[in-house]
Amino acid sequence: MVQTLHSLVSSLAIAQNESELRSRFMDSARELFEANTWGWKSLNDRYEIVDCELQGVSNTILKRYQEVGCDRDPLMRFAIEHHTPVDEQLIFTSEQWQRSLIYQHVFSRYQIEHIAIAPIIGNGRLLGKIYVARNKDSTPFTTHDLSKLGALSTHLSVCLAALRSRQQAIESPFVQYLTKREQQIANLIARGLKTPELSDKLGITQNSVKQALKRIFVKLNVSTRAEMVAKLRTIPYR
Repeated sequence: MVQTLHSLVSSLAIAQNESELRSRFMDSARELFEANTWGWKSLNDRYEIVDCELQGVSNTILKRYQEVGCDRDPLMRFAIEHHTPVDEQLIFTSEQWQRSLIYQHVFSRYQIEHIAIAPIIGNGRLLGKIYVARNKDSTPFTTHDLSKLGALSTHLSVCLAALRSRQQAIESPFVQYLTKREQQIANLIARGLKTPELSDKLGITQNSVKQALKRIFVKLNVSTRAEMVAKLRTIPYR
């Protein structure tokens, strides 16, 4: 089946954890962007790479990139400063790009000619980046490609924030009484979703949603959704 941006976004919305979220992007990026190389990098507060997954290229590229330094990567600096997608054409002429330090010492050595990156944002800061790249025999990315990558990074940012909020829910003393599916339903209700929306989002029948809700009420000793949310208020819903 041909992967589309719409189908990928739909699958991201029901990812159960960060690993699954990342895998769904990694499994789809090549086809969506006709990429030869693609990846996901997680960053700390100093914009240092703390976790990385790459496809289509040797992992030695990461060591070489770190040797050159993030501060010498103009594409990365642009993403940090502007929180928007960028490719080499946005800030360089073809000649300037090929003379740049990051191109000569990193990308060209791995046959990467064109590269586009987009930020993953959370709490007002850069949490990571996704990127897609093409080799010397491929065409540059278009403005449509860049727009599509930007839309994807926005959805990833939202999904990542929701997953991290859900992970923090484990701190609530009441969570131990709920199954993972019940926790998911409780979180979605706290975010304002109604039964039909829950049914559509989770891929289950409305009756299944209602039955799960009844079990939650019993476990938490409440009788309404509002009471349930209030009892779970220690969970930082967003």
